Amino acid sequence: MTETSSASPVESVDRALLALQALARAGSRGLTLAELASSLGLHKTTVHRALQALRYRGFAVQDAASGHYVLGPSATLLADDFLSDENLPLMLHPALVALSGDVDELVHLGVLSGPHVVYLDKVEPARPVRVWSAVGRRSPAVRTALGRALLAYRGADRAALAGYVRAGEEGAAPSTATATEEAAAVESAWEALEAARARGYATEREENEPGISCVAVPLLRSGSAIAAVSLTAPAERMTTERLEWLHGRMRAVLPQLLPAGLTLP
Repeated sequence: MTETSSASPVESVDRALLALQALARAGSRGLTLAELASSLGLHKTTVHRALQALRYRGFAVQDAASGHYVLGPSATLLADDFLSDENLPLMLHPALVALSGDVDELVHLGVLSGPHVVYLDKVEPARPVRVWSAVGRRSPAVRTALGRALLAYRGADRAALAGYVRAGEEGAAPSTATATEEAAAVESAWEALEAARARGYATEREENEPGISCVAVPLLRSGSAIAAVSLTAPAERMTTERLEWLHGRMRAVLPQLLPAGLTLP
């Protein structure tokens, strides 16, 4: 990548940003000073000054053994901070409002916290839905569509599910299930995750609350789920055909309203 014909307002800042982009593309191998200068079409002295500034703030580091420069922790944390649990509700609320208005159903936004899913935001539909949910509430991840969508796209394996299965409602007494019952629950949870991965969405029918059913899609960053969005309705309305229709509406409404870097499966 070389400098463009249109001059940057602040050339020194522009060179540092170009170096940052080049290091990101290089990945864990990194680049030598000579390789970086050549790829940018700049003199090594110029690039070295830009790297000094990046290293000072932790946006670049130099491997002591190879001398290669790689992206630093400050750079990789930028997206994490931007898409943090504190920022997600504000950034995604317009998308939740649009989805709820489109299908006239209750919408939730959730993230994983240990073996539980935490509700970060909710949007009520015009027609009331009698469901016990509140921002900040925690529910067992494997019993919710939100949690299943997250686990399915977080690389959860069968062995790890035992801990999720044992988790009850927050503050509840520890599970007293037998080994056989726990193994059956793990197998059931695993089948739910496999189905979610195959379809691109997760479901739950009256497992978290009697009379209530949900469908959820994960929000992916670089292929891994960082949050999930669900639609909640009385179980009698959630036929197989309507679940598929609702998933289609989620795919139609959400992508254009998501922050850059977030996608659906």
